Amino acid sequence: MVSESSTAAGVALRRALRVMEAVAEAGDGVTAKALARRLELPLPTTYRLLGTLVEEGYLVRLHAARGYGLGYRVVGLYRGITDRIAPPEPAREILAELHTRIGAAAVLTVLRSDDVVVAHTETCAAHPGPGAMPGEPLPAHATAPGKVLLAGLEPGRLAEVLGPGPLAPLTPHTLVDRRLLDRELLRVRSAGVAVEVEEHARGRAGLAVAVPAERAAALAVLVSRADFAGRRWELEQAVREAAGPLARHLAAAPGVAASG
Repeated sequence: MVSESSTAAGVALRRALRVMEAVAEAGDGVTAKALARRLELPLPTTYRLLGTLVEEGYLVRLHAARGYGLGYRVVGLYRGITDRIAPPEPAREILAELHTRIGAAAVLTVLRSDDVVVAHTETCAAHPGPGAMPGEPLPAHATAPGKVLLAGLEPGRLAEVLGPGPLAPLTPHTLVDRRLLDRELLRVRSAGVAVEVEEHARGRAGLAVAVPAERAAALAVLVSRADFAGRRWELEQAVREAAGPLARHLAAAPGVAASG
């Protein structure tokens, strides 16, 4: 049986997290009154939550702006994720060389719990990345690296990662029918490569292969939709060639190779 004190603590925790999220969304200088209105909280409760979060370092009081902003302990939390999934320097050099040589965004992803997470990207203005920073998740069903990682899972684990709900339609080309996705994953297992064409973002396409390592990982390249058709086989060959050396460097880095 859950005690009243446990229930109250859970409510307070959820409110505090909502305040942090609202501050992050609003940006520096948001006031307590604005947060109270946005979150539909009593003003005294909002001030109490803000005071606790400032005291703990998760928010800061910006006196010049007369409002609040995210604190620096949040940076530490972010680094706590990215430091554990970042590839070693030799692996990053392979990604940088791949990006420069073939003129495409190079992306390394790993499976962390039930999420396909960006571990490292090599991009530029001409060849942008997947729209996610290192440490952020990608929609597994709608991206080439996600489909590669899904294809390597047992049926029960696959169901856990995809979740019980419907798949999100990110574009008109996103596979949202589980039967069609299962058929696509079967093809990925057979071919050893996954392809995305405007499934995650309009005007973007790419492909990915698995990187053999203790932690499930995938290497992807992304280009414009217009560029993809004429370069499909060139891109696949380059990614396959880079996956082997990349796997050796990941295997030599215990922190990266740890199970997700």
